[in-house]
Amino acid sequence: MLAFEVGSPSDLANRADVVAVSCCTARWGGPEHSVGKSLSTDRQSHTYLPIADWLFNYKKDWLRPDLIAGLTAAAVVIPKAMAYATIAGLPVQVGLYTVLVPMAVYSVLGSSRPLSVSTTTTIAVLTAAGLSQVLPRGDPSSLLRASAMLTLVVGGFLVLASLFRLGFIADFISEPVLVGFKAGIGVVIVLDQVPKILGIHFPRGSFFHNVVAIVRGIPEASLTTLAVGIAMIAILVGIERFFPRAPAPLIAVAAGILGARFLGLHAHGLELVGRIPQGLPSLTVPEFSLARELWPGALGIALMSFTETIAAGRAFAKSGEPPPRANGELLATGLANVGGAFFGAMPAGGGTTQTAVNRLAGARTQLAEVVTAAIALATVLLLAPFLALMPQATLAAVVIVYSFGLIRPKEFREILEIRRTEFIWALTAFAGVILLGTLKGIIVAIVLSLVALASQVADPPVYVLGRKPGTNVFRSRSADHPEDETYPGLLLLRLEGRVFFANAEQIAQKIRLLVNEAQPKVVVLDLSPVFDLEYTALKALSEGEKRQREHGVDTWLVGLNPGVLQMVRRSPLGKALGRERMQFSLELAVTRYLQLSASGLDGSGVSVIRHLSDLIPVGMGMQASTAIVFSLVIVMMQFSAIAYSPFLVIWTTRDRVLNPSVATGRHVYRFGRHSGSFGRGEHIANLGLHLQSGRPRDFPS
Repeated sequence: MLAFEVGSPSDLANRADVVAVSCCTARWGGPEHSVGKSLSTDRQSHTYLPIADWLFNYKKDWLRPDLIAGLTAAAVVIPKAMAYATIAGLPVQVGLYTVLVPMAVYSVLGSSRPLSVSTTTTIAVLTAAGLSQVLPRGDPSSLLRASAMLTLVVGGFLVLASLFRLGFIADFISEPVLVGFKAGIGVVIVLDQVPKILGIHFPRGSFFHNVVAIVRGIPEASLTTLAVGIAMIAILVGIERFFPRAPAPLIAVAAGILGARFLGLHAHGLELVGRIPQGLPSLTVPEFSLARELWPGALGIALMSFTETIAAGRAFAKSGEPPPRANGELLATGLANVGGAFFGAMPAGGGTTQTAVNRLAGARTQLAEVVTAAIALATVLLLAPFLALMPQATLAAVVIVYSFGLIRPKEFREILEIRRTEFIWALTAFAGVILLGTLKGIIVAIVLSLVALASQVADPPVYVLGRKPGTNVFRSRSADHPEDETYPGLLLLRLEGRVFFANAEQIAQKIRLLVNEAQPKVVVLDLSPVFDLEYTALKALSEGEKRQREHGVDTWLVGLNPGVLQMVRRSPLGKALGRERMQFSLELAVTRYLQLSASGLDGSGVSVIRHLSDLIPVGMGMQASTAIVFSLVIVMMQFSAIAYSPFLVIWTTRDRVLNPSVATGRHVYRFGRHSGSFGRGEHIANLGLHLQSGRPRDFPS
């Protein structure tokens, strides 16, 4: 059961502790992540830097696990970041700078304690696509300035999104579409790294062009490079399989460097990384003239960066920690990118794999990220000559092994088992990346998600309900429950969600078909799951009620929340229905219908004998006739009065109250059911007025 202490809508905006959830908090990991605590945390975020949340409350026993986690994460993140820089066509030192600067900035501004921020495979391949469009064969200096501009624009988009509070955008790409998109990215990345494993070169083109070029280039492959690449892949896979806690990328990189150095493999055709600048990253001035060409790609990178960041932060948040705040994460990652842009970093974001390593190694706070950034700084200052001996095939092996993690056939199967339509969306997103490229592929993914959302909103279900025997539970009728009770002449329907102009006609058409099939005397529409009824939909409902009434079918409404009730009462529909045809619950509606049926009255409470004059004997005087008519009216009024059940409290929301980000901007309503002498319409009206005034009232039983 859910229990809420609710005030007026204005109270919700001013009080952070008005909502307490007694259960159903598993979605956030426990009672610590209740709605009330989320509201409180979000409210406090405006009064201090997130670093103060853990720095001023730091415990001594956190220091050791933070240090260990930072060192462990560095052993994984630094080699991978260097490898991902090569995906984007950038020098390996750019990967080091991306670990150093964005991670340090995020450790101060980020709200997620375990999140590790550098670059990811998805961001790297999108960066490559964005840069290739403006500098297909640019010199290294121009490429670095273009990369800095791209990173700056990405950061700018994220900061603007934070200012406009667009954190909800992270939920706008559906999971099946994201699965397909990432799988396509994984295939593209693996194909892009295969030439480095083979030691061949050719002009890059479309996906199928590259496939053909690789096949043709196999006879020219370097056997030494191929042997090193296969050995590195075997080392990485073996360590991940049998020693999962070991830093596989660090071991592979060290083995590759030592092998190339002591076996003299460079003389046998093995390509090395080459010179890496030693020392602090120098100031990089972005190429501002490229902003117009780079912004479309930057927008896609910003979206994927934030999506991956918030997903990783939420996935690894522990009970008792502040949950990641979407708008705060936008600002933190945005400023991390802006800062990194001026020090040679590429676009950055939170990574799931590196965050998992950080959390599993024991990270308690962002101090672990400070340690990782410090190791990156030490690497730049001290280990640059050593890293110059790294084989390109080693970096390619690291990229290939970890890019395969993006391709998850199991998830495709699970989607197919649950819903075929969403499986098609996943395949379409996959094909979009393969056939159109990564930047156009992300547009396909976004469009697919919006189409999926629009299709669900525009065609909501209309359920035909039956009553579970022996209970007051009404559920959708199905072949699984043939025993559910129905009532002759009564059709129970339930609508869900927002009813508005985009779906009003679809709903009306479904209701018409169901009414024509059932031929009822009364149609009961359960609107308790409907949190909003827009004018177009209300007008369509009013017209439908009038049309059905002309055909002898009465319409009742059930379970209206106060907002919907107010709209109905102000409309012609409310005047047509009156108070007697708006009920608290399905149970009351069924009880009323059965009583009216037993008494010989129709759904509106009017005698089935349409003309009262039929009951008056011919020749009876006017006075006697008036007395009989008056008596019959009194009888009908008595039949229309229904005794109410004991006190009942029902909770509902306008929109999803269990989502803390939504609850802050929605009304939370409290309904009462009361036994008294006045009509049901008065109960609903009075309760709504009490809620509007901010003084919820408990009615006596």
